[in-house]
Amino acid sequence: MRNADRPTSRDRILDVATDIFYRDGIGAVGVDRIVAEAGVTKPTLYAQFGSKANLVAEVLDRRSRKRQEALSLFLADNQGEPVERLLAVFDWLGEGHGRPEFRGCPFTNAAVELPDPLHVARLVISDYKAWLRSTLSDLAEAAGLKDPQQWGANLQLLIDGANARVVVDDDRSAMKRASGLAATLIACELHVPKG
Repeated sequence: MRNADRPTSRDRILDVATDIFYRDGIGAVGVDRIVAEAGVTKPTLYAQFGSKANLVAEVLDRRSRKRQEALSLFLADNQGEPVERLLAVFDWLGEGHGRPEFRGCPFTNAAVELPDPLHVARLVISDYKAWLRSTLSDLAEAAGLKDPQQWGANLQLLIDGANARVVVDDDRSAMKRASGLAATLIACELHVPKG
């Protein structure tokens, strides 16, 4: 393997932290474990990130960018009718529910562990959730739904609820039911006679 192909120490730290923060929780994972699993030293971690809080923020930011890119590509490839594209977001998210390692929304999980609204990672979490809500609102507008901003917020509630069902009861079909409920609500609005 050429040196250019090897992950940098920064990438190794981010990869390890992404995995174990999600699997075991942010509070349960110390810097000692991260550096041991990444094969780096503490000074290297602190030189790269400055603090565990900054590392958490970077992990979530990287995850956010990857999810935004993946969902954007998924939607770009989906040339269905506007309502179908909106409901396809539920299908895309539901795919993750089928994975054995899925343990809920990583952003919601992190928010629960980081109650301080001034924590550097909370801005990343808020930005991701705002992006998802905005994406849902844009799709709702394209589908011809009245008050698309409200639709985006309400559909996000369904998504967050479905994610919680996996964590609470290991309910792997929750996103599919959330999609069915969203489809019913959308159909009700679109079939209301315009007065």
